[in-house]
Amino acid sequence: MKHISKVIFIILLQLSFKSYGQFKLPNPILAGFYPDPAICKAGDDYYIVNSTFSYFPGIPVLHSKDLKNWKQIGSVITRPSQMDFMGERVSRGLFAPSISYHEGLFYVTCTDIDNGGNFVVTAKNPAGPWSDPVWIKEVHGIDPSLYFDDDGRAYIIYNSNPPDNKPLYDGHRTLRMYEFDIENLKVVGEETLLVNGGVDISTKPVWIEGPHIYKRDGWYYLMAAEGGTAVNHSEVILRSKHVRGPYIPYDKNPILTQRHLDPNRKDPITSTGHADLVEGPDGKTYAVFIAVRPYEGDYYNTGRETFIAPVEWIDGWPVINPHHEEVQYSYSVPWKEIKQQGDHPLNGNFSYTIDFNKDTLSHEFLFLRTYNPSWFSLKSKKGHLTMNLLPETIMGAGNPAFIGRRQQHLTGSTSTELTFSPEKENEKAGLVIFQNETHFYYICKSKSGGKDVVQLYKGNPKTKKMDLVKQEELNGAAKPLYLKISADRDKYSFWYGHKKNKWSLLEKDLDGRFLSTRTAGGFVGSLFGLYATSEGSPSDNTASFNWFSYSGSDATFNR
Repeated sequence: MKHISKVIFIILLQLSFKSYGQFKLPNPILAGFYPDPAICKAGDDYYIVNSTFSYFPGIPVLHSKDLKNWKQIGSVITRPSQMDFMGERVSRGLFAPSISYHEGLFYVTCTDIDNGGNFVVTAKNPAGPWSDPVWIKEVHGIDPSLYFDDDGRAYIIYNSNPPDNKPLYDGHRTLRMYEFDIENLKVVGEETLLVNGGVDISTKPVWIEGPHIYKRDGWYYLMAAEGGTAVNHSEVILRSKHVRGPYIPYDKNPILTQRHLDPNRKDPITSTGHADLVEGPDGKTYAVFIAVRPYEGDYYNTGRETFIAPVEWIDGWPVINPHHEEVQYSYSVPWKEIKQQGDHPLNGNFSYTIDFNKDTLSHEFLFLRTYNPSWFSLKSKKGHLTMNLLPETIMGAGNPAFIGRRQQHLTGSTSTELTFSPEKENEKAGLVIFQNETHFYYICKSKSGGKDVVQLYKGNPKTKKMDLVKQEELNGAAKPLYLKISADRDKYSFWYGHKKNKWSLLEKDLDGRFLSTRTAGGFVGSLFGLYATSEGSPSDNTASFNWFSYSGSDATFNR
């Protein structure tokens, strides 16, 4: 009888899988520079937000119904009147947003690290528009998140300074909390110290951050990252019967890390942490978190990406990725796939071309530090993106004529068609692969010795300028010039041509580690960008781009 019951159960389970559909969640679910994810569920809809640092617009809002197919529906910081990041380096700006949904209203909390500190914004529609920021001056630190208790009270939890601002060691931080008045968007009462140092201060844990509180079966769970965002990154969990603690750590912490694994393993996923939990379509718990895909050692150019893994509750504690030592490149899930319409994919292998024949730019494009529509146009030349040559450069801390999109694959390419007639040697326009102000490669059309040339430059971290790597004279200067940058893990090659898809190699296999986070520092990933400059001098010249193509293919997405 027991055998028959077991067979019936298996058949019903198989029928259930067949009825609901079964597909794989790929990792990463948001490929490329999508760090510090936070997620919330509203009805059957899921929303993720990510850090953008000094890029504009700030904090993308991405929507999904199946946790695989994501579409950017807007951004939180879209108006310079909300804030801008002028004068700030690329890895400053906005740190670690969190998103919540409560009684018909969406909340995002975040930190503008150099100007204003912590703030909250709200929206009835997550696509926007979002309100102007309300600054929370009492909250000192980073990574704020909101928790809405079932008794009607709300709380804001965050990373902050050590007690009395006297660190016991480098990286000593605390987790703290205020009650929060959601009607007036301000703190209430006294600050509560929740965690000092980490789960075990005697081991000198560093950089406890990214906190979230959840409630399950009468327990309050406080989850946070430990160890910093590099290879020692991890996620830990504590719990209490009271929202203000005391919080007792899980004796099997961390609940997620990859730091103990062989760094020489094939296709590693490393630096896992900064997680958030959500209920999946099957009613079970899932975690989104950051991780990286290095091509060698700790070298990666795609930045910190958003990954997903199942969570199992074991003896009353949530454990992420419980059945594997390694985070997997895909997980099978028993629900129906719901594809997004009308947008470019954010995971897997793909190729597409953007024709500049619409009135607005695609959501995927980013500016540096603010939005200023006076220097570009989608209307002045039909079917083209026309950019003024600005004196500002990508080596400064202003708003240069730069429009970029994330590099989302270890292996891929970007190309464009450029129409541009340089008049002086300081006038340049073309394609850039940009990591930060001193770590980039730039292939462009310019003037040298009175002749039109194609040039390749490399940023110089010591001089804060760019060095000429190679130059070739162009024939047929009045015709469009085609430019391409290809990436192959740690190698980048640069191409040009006078006919579409007829390429001449300018330079092959330049060092890609120069663009890695390990070499360049900071918290961002690389962007392919369209860039035009007159290098410090005023210019009335313009450059026009007819289209922008991106193609990426990584073997791990085929798993």
